[in-house]
Parts: sequence; structure tokens; C-alpha cells
Amino acid sequence: MSKTTLFSKGKVGAIDVANRIAMAPLTRSRSGMDGVQSPLAIEYYRQRASAGLIVTEATNISQQARGYAYTPGIYTGAQVEAWAPVTRAVHDAGGRIVVQLWHVGRMSHTSLQAGGGSPVAPSAIQGGDEIFTESGPARPSMPRALRIDEIPGIIQDYRHAGQLAKDAGFDGVEIHSANCYLLEQFIRDSTNQRTDAYGGSVQNRTRLVVEVANAICEAWESDRVGIRLSPITHAVGDTPLDSDPQSTYGYLAEQLGKMKLAYLHCVEGQTRGENASDAFDFKALHAAFGGTYMANNSYNRELASRAIESGHADIIAFGRPFIGNPDLVSRLQHDYQCVDAPTDTYYGGGAKGYVDFPPYTT
Repeated sequence: MSKTTLFSKGKVGAIDVANRIAMAPLTRSRSGMDGVQSPLAIEYYRQRASAGLIVTEATNISQQARGYAYTPGIYTGAQVEAWAPVTRAVHDAGGRIVVQLWHVGRMSHTSLQAGGGSPVAPSAIQGGDEIFTESGPARPSMPRALRIDEIPGIIQDYRHAGQLAKDAGFDGVEIHSANCYLLEQFIRDSTNQRTDAYGGSVQNRTRLVVEVANAICEAWESDRVGIRLSPITHAVGDTPLDSDPQSTYGYLAEQLGKMKLAYLHCVEGQTRGENASDAFDFKALHAAFGGTYMANNSYNRELASRAIESGHADIIAFGRPFIGNPDLVSRLQHDYQCVDAPTDTYYGGGAKGYVDFPPYTT
């Protein structure tokens, strides 16, 4: 067993962390429809700065990337100006923060797209479930397949967002290549039926992810760029798994590892569901990547401690517990009781259920 514990200092790539607890990305839908982050986010993230590393809520790289109303962006000057005081507040409180870069692909609606256009995807396969528009929940619209000549523009959107993230003062970025959104739609043969250079073989289906990572590494040193994968998640959009997830994601992890990225962040099961690490060999994925591994999904204090001390993971991401427990690190360290935040304030609204949870008192 390692002497490293959940509360040990360390490094995630080039980023110094005070402990091995990360705040996972949590969509809270408090932004304007222009993608400008709410001023309330300054206090929200500051309150949670005791996490070794904060990964922000998923943040759109363009208007086309948006699939949910009231989610923030990082593609305009006004959005950068709104994020800058957030990063300053976290740094002033001693924390570290990276922004998660997001393109939802087919999980969008025409009402959220410029000019009422169709969402884009690797192939014209409609997603299921619901997304949230200004008018309320709706099924995702039928997407159109991206033309191959449009793909360089998608890569440029990621590159541009990465540069603006640096301008906003973030410590790094996380590429959202999980949860059945655009990049994962390219990875899986269930949602990618292309016959060009971005479809068919594993090498072709993972090509866009690697090209995006390379593009972002033009704005950032690679040791400040992380990436999130979810090999066995199908909860978003009724998305079938890849036909051979172990081989597909193992190959991708190996390619990403060659780039010396800061970390690999894996959702080990169904989002909001049970940890299902026994259904997939995440240890093999960690080994293929060869670098810092962040584990995520339904971890509690005991499981997280065991994962760190056994070497299964280098850092553990907690999601929903951070909503009602801004002092989660202290609560875990002292084994204090945690609050279950009411789900009706998860998305949208104002300060209630967002910045009004007090720290634990004895």
C-alpha cells in the first residue's frame, strides 16, 4: 500500500494540488443565454477551492457546441471577462481550477443553434432522452452529419476556447470527450457510421479526439491539459456502447499518453449510477495512458481512500457531494456528515441551492 492518502499533496501534470480530491464538473445552469457566467459563480467556486483541483461545469466552445440552455461558454470576450474573477477568487483562496471544454454534438436542439440550424454529429443519428431549451425540456433535434471540410473548424473552435481559457486565468483545461457528447460520438461505432478518415477503424474514429488534444496543446503545455473519457456510460441520449470498448478506449488512452497530458479522467460506470469498474478494466486503461489517473463515479470516503492508497487512482473526483458541501474536503478528512442537496435547485435559479450551503459546524 502506498503512503499517499486522499489528503496528501501532489501534482496533476504541472499543477500543484493540496490533496487528491477533485471537484468534478457539475452543470448548474446559472449563466445567461449569451453564455456569460453568472457573478454568483465567483462565490460558488471560491467556496469549493479547498478541493485539490476544481474542474468547472462543462463549458461550450462555440454556440454550435451548446445543447442546454443557461450553460456558460468560453468563446467570446464577454465570457472571458466573466470567468476571470472566478479564477482569481479560487486562486486567492489557495485553489486550482481548470475549465472543461464542451461540444454536445447531436445532444442539442434547433432552438439553441444559430439561425435555428440542425445540431451536428459524426452521423445523422438522432439522440434520445431530453435536453433543456429556454421553453423547457425537449428531445434533441435530428442532427446532420458534419462534412469533412467542416472538421478543421471544430478543431479551431477547441483551439480558440483553449486560448481564451488561458486569458481567463485558468490553471489548465479538460477536454470533455465523455458522456456521449460530440467527441465520444466520433469514438463509438454505435454513433459513428462515417466512411471517410474519421470513421470505420479505431484509428479513424479516435482521430478527432487526438487532433483536438494536439490543437489545445498549441495553446497550453500538454501537462496542463486533461481529458475525460467514459467507456461504459450510455445514460446520455440513449447512446449505445462501442462494440469493443476495451480495445477502442485502450488504443485512445495509449495515443493520449504519448502526448504526456496532465491526466486522464474516467467515469467508471453510469453517470449518477453505481460505480461499475468491474465491468471494464480501468486499470488497463490507466496503464495504457501511463500518467496521472483521475477516477470518478459514486466514490465515497472509504472507496476513495482505498483507490488512492492501492494505486488504482492518483486523484478522485467527487461530483454531487460538492453541491451541498462546499467544505467537502474537510468533511471527508474528519468524517463529518454530508448534506444531500435538494435536486430541485441543481439547475437554474439564483443563489438558493447554489451558494447558500454553510460549512460544517460542531
